[in-house]
Amino acid sequence: MLKKILAGLAAAILLFVGFVATRPGTFTYQRSAVLPVSADIAFPLVNDFHRWTEWSPWDGLDPQQKRTYSGPESGTGADYTWAGNDQIGEGRMTITDSKVNEQVTIRLEFIKPFAATNTTTFTFSAAEGGTQVVWAMSGENNFISKAMGLFMDMDAMIGKDFERGLATLKDVAVADAKKHAEAEATRAAEKARAEAEAAAQPAEGAPAVAAPATP
Repeated sequence: MLKKILAGLAAAILLFVGFVATRPGTFTYQRSAVLPVSADIAFPLVNDFHRWTEWSPWDGLDPQQKRTYSGPESGTGADYTWAGNDQIGEGRMTITDSKVNEQVTIRLEFIKPFAATNTTTFTFSAAEGGTQVVWAMSGENNFISKAMGLFMDMDAMIGKDFERGLATLKDVAVADAKKHAEAEATRAAEKARAEAEAAAQPAEGAPAVAAPATP
């Protein structure tokens, strides 16, 4: 009897392993949103890791996490590492390619609680009402991730984080656009005032016009 049970268990395990092996070897999770701003406003928020603390859906999960920035301030070569609690783990992001106002490609390395290396891309394109931002992550499925996919909807789980991050990115971008508009208005007003003051001054070298004599 015990031999039959063990044989049945072994057969079930083999069937499970065989089924898991047939699952897709790669994955891509993707979400998008239209931000009511121009690409030159939205792009820097992604291209500069220092700005991620303002909109990343994971940043607030551990206020005490350790962050390290290295390489260029932004763009290709910029590097960011984090280490925190069990919710965010430990990892590194490196911008491997950056096309101004068009795309940011990131090498995403997870160190803890599990090791994995994926590729994250943000693409920016003109859309009705502003700029469409597409956030995607792709990589390879190992046996564990294939097995996890049988019991959890990974697209829904990760997609939910992407959606939350894009919503916050929209708020930050709108606030930045407002600041840019206010700064531009201030510069325009200062320029107009300076031009008016210059026009009110007599031309250099021109004789002053004497006031008419009083009879």
